[in-house]
Amino acid sequence: MHPTLNIAIKAARRAATVINRASLDVDLLRIETKQPNDFVTEVDRAAESAIIDVLREAYPSHAILAEESGETGPAEDTEYQWIIDPLDGTTNFIHGFPQYAVSIALARRGVVEQAVVFDPTRNELFTATKGGGAFLNDRRIRVSKRLRLQDALVGTGFPYRQFAHVDTYLAIFKELTQKSAGLRRPGAAALDLAYVAAGRLDAFWEFGLAPWDMAAGSLLISEAGGLVSDLAGESTYLTTGNVVAGTPKVFPQLLQLIQGHCEGQLTA
Repeated sequence: MHPTLNIAIKAARRAATVINRASLDVDLLRIETKQPNDFVTEVDRAAESAIIDVLREAYPSHAILAEESGETGPAEDTEYQWIIDPLDGTTNFIHGFPQYAVSIALARRGVVEQAVVFDPTRNELFTATKGGGAFLNDRRIRVSKRLRLQDALVGTGFPYRQFAHVDTYLAIFKELTQKSAGLRRPGAAALDLAYVAAGRLDAFWEFGLAPWDMAAGSLLISEAGGLVSDLAGESTYLTTGNVVAGTPKVFPQLLQLIQGHCEGQLTA
């Protein structure tokens, strides 16, 4: 296992300890609203701090992009950047809905090379190294062998912060309810992407995500044999925030359907 991946796992487990302890008394948490339907708790901040402490101790020269604290790191240019979501699925967490995860990725010159998504409620550790495959608790994982969109279980995330494209989204949702085996919206994108890598979902799409929602999960999928792109079929999803992913056969069918609704509106 690559040394940086070992450190990422250590950091994820440290954050999970914070999260699991807090989950015992969710009703006592102080909750703040960053913007409508977008929440942060002291658990998010404490988990992020725990992650950063581990990463800084091991790699003080690396830059960090984290959901709560933003971009930090050395003033000089560095080729390495950690991309962190300390608690993806905060809304689920504060409601006691057990679908949330820690997401940590390491990018080198903008290319994600290491990935960890850890589900503390199930003790499921998803990991990937670029060129080294994807794993769930040390077992190699692959995307499903599903061939047709009509047989696929598709994950998504409803718009909850920005509603400019909600009508487009609902039109896609409506068509997919008729042209897939089912749609799921568990509420933690990092975990949804990990589920595509593990073959539990056959595809996934969402608009308006942040890099920390997608970075680790996207590498898991590509290392598990799947495909990931933005709405134009390009690899700039970490920049655009729009992502489509799936098995090699289902992915192009889903992308084509989505593009049919997004022409002239969401082109990237």
